Amino acid sequence: MPASTSLNVVPDDPTAYKTQEYWEERYQQEDVSTTFDWFKTYDDLKPLLNEHIKNKDASILILGCGNSTLGEDMYNDGYKHITNIDYSPTVVENMKQRCAHMPEMQWLEMDIRALTFEKESFDVVIDKGTMDALMCDQGDVWDPSEELIEEVKKEVDEVERVLKVGGVFLYITFGQPHFRKPRLARDCWEIKTTTMGDAFHYFFYSMIKERAV
Repeated sequence: MPASTSLNVVPDDPTAYKTQEYWEERYQQEDVSTTFDWFKTYDDLKPLLNEHIKNKDASILILGCGNSTLGEDMYNDGYKHITNIDYSPTVVENMKQRCAHMPEMQWLEMDIRALTFEKESFDVVIDKGTMDALMCDQGDVWDPSEELIEEVKKEVDEVERVLKVGGVFLYITFGQPHFRKPRLARDCWEIKTTTMGDAFHYFFYSMIKERAV
């Protein structure tokens, strides 16, 4: 499958990454077979994901799936019960077509800040770069705006709500702990961090929901 590496899809203003309009326009220009993966592929993440998701029958929610191959690669590795969501109707339809041969996997149009699932619906929730797009802002990274803080809070609140007790929230990002941990902090979990890479670091945050909220 061709990867989306063309500079034609890179916005002049990086804050465009946080808008639905940018992604919808981008996906309308791309073929069904086009893929794009933030940061790392499943092959890179497999050891950590396998460590944290030991049960292949776990119910898994992928936030802001886009046209990443993550869901497909996990499915092919035995994780069948995967729900992928994105707020671009175009990419959701494209992925339904591309993955029509994977009947147990779902693709739904939905905003990560307003999930329509019942409370405690999933064993695992994965965010690979989606929160990073939400946090694209022209302000000071050391002093984010109240609007940005509220938008990220909505996402994490929803993750906390739909995650089962004992379930795990996995977040893959380039965001360093001193920037991300304040946004992820909740009373119901402890944040653990794994650093990946050598010259340029990525971070794998894992949070197990220890009690109901």
